[in-house]
Amino acid sequence: MADNIIKASVAGLQFTPRKVGEVVALVRGRTVEDALVILSYTQRRAAKAVSKLINSAKANAVNNHGLKPEGLMINTISVTSGPRLKRYRPVSRGMAHPFQKRTSHVYITLTEGIGVDKPAKVIASETKQSSAAKTKSGSPRRTSSARDDKKGEK
Repeated sequence: MADNIIKASVAGLQFTPRKVGEVVALVRGRTVEDALVILSYTQRRAAKAVSKLINSAKANAVNNHGLKPEGLMINTISVTSGPRLKRYRPVSRGMAHPFQKRTSHVYITLTEGIGVDKPAKVIASETKQSSAAKTKSGSPRRTSSARDDKKGEK
């Protein structure tokens, strides 16, 4: 395994940990290049902040550790909850309801070298071909003759 472990973090991110966790789960265990491509096509607000964090970790690897950016893998990436800002929302009859603005901390470690890479997802055209093959071969349900055979066995 690689000796160099590159770390980067962002604290006080103004997104809820749950929403950031969904974005982080997309890139966990992938190469840095793959992760940045995935995040560039992810339509979540937290994707921009996570891609900035990955670019920061990549810059740390190049400038501080003298590594090449091509072989970097995301070893761990985690999200924890940060401090909550407590606020009040006015409601009817002069009352106010409390709510919390949640924040997140995101931590990432990179390693160099080729690891076990996640397989790419199935392309949509391949799924259409496989579903078409299933419909041509028939439905997966048993036919009446198959039921009759089962009755005859008993």
